[in-house]
Amino acid sequence: MSRFNKTVLVVQAHPDDAESWCSGTLKLLKDRGYKIVIATMTAGGLGGVDTDEEQTKIIRKKEAEKAADVLNADYYCLDERDGYVFDTFEVRIKVLEILRRVNPGIVFTHVPSDYHADHRATAAIVDVAAMQATLSNAPCTEEPMDVTPLLYHTAPMKLTGALGDPLPKPQFIVDISSVIETKMEMLSFHQSQIRLMKSMYNIDDFFKMSKEYNREIGKMAGFEYAECFWQHMSGGFETFPQIQNELKDLLEVNDEYK
Repeated sequence: MSRFNKTVLVVQAHPDDAESWCSGTLKLLKDRGYKIVIATMTAGGLGGVDTDEEQTKIIRKKEAEKAADVLNADYYCLDERDGYVFDTFEVRIKVLEILRRVNPGIVFTHVPSDYHADHRATAAIVDVAAMQATLSNAPCTEEPMDVTPLLYHTAPMKLTGALGDPLPKPQFIVDISSVIETKMEMLSFHQSQIRLMKSMYNIDDFFKMSKEYNREIGKMAGFEYAECFWQHMSGGFETFPQIQNELKDLLEVNDEYK
C-alpha cells in the first residue's frame, strides 16, 4: 500500500493554468478516489481587457472556483500580484502553510524552465515548500507532514522553455481522451481569457487551441488527446511512481525512466 495520501494539490501561477496543463489527469485521479485541491499564486489581475486589475481579480477568482467545482475540488488563491510573483521568504511560508494544511500525497506545479516568469517563480517556491513539508524547524504555523509529498511538473504550451528551446522528452504521457470533454468544460469557465488571448496573441479561439495542444501531445504516444509530465527526481524527494502506477492503463512512460 502506498504511503502517500490520496490527495492532489496543484499549485500554479494563474487561474486557468491547472485547467490548461493537467485537468484531464486530475479528472482521471478524481475518478480513482483522489481528493483534488487547486491553488493559484495570483488571481490573474493582469488578465483583463475591459476591466481594471481589481475587477479582473474578482472575475477570475469566480471563474476558477466554478472550474474547480467540476471536480468537486477546493480552490485557494494566495493573492500574490499577477506578473510580479517573486521567490521571497514570505511567499515560501505562505505556500508551505497551505501545503501542510492540505496534506497532499502528490503536488503538481510548473516545470522550472517554463516560458512564463510567474510560472518559473512558482515552480521554485513549490519545490522548496514540498521539500520542507516534514521539517519541524521550518518557520510555519501548520504542523509538519508525516511524508514528503511526491512532486510532479506540468508541461507548458509547445513544450518549450524560456528561450524557446525544446524541453526534455516528457517522462510520461497520460491518455486523457476519455475525459477531454471534462477538461474543456473546466476551461470554458475562463471566459475572460478569450478576449485577452485575442489581444495578446491574436488567438481567436483559446479553448480550441488548448484542445489541439492536447491532440499534439497525444500523437507522441498514439493517443487521441494527452497530457504529459515529469516527476521531480532530484535529491530530497522520494521518487515512488504514484501517478504512473495509478494510471498505468492510460499511460506511456519514456524508456529512459523505465
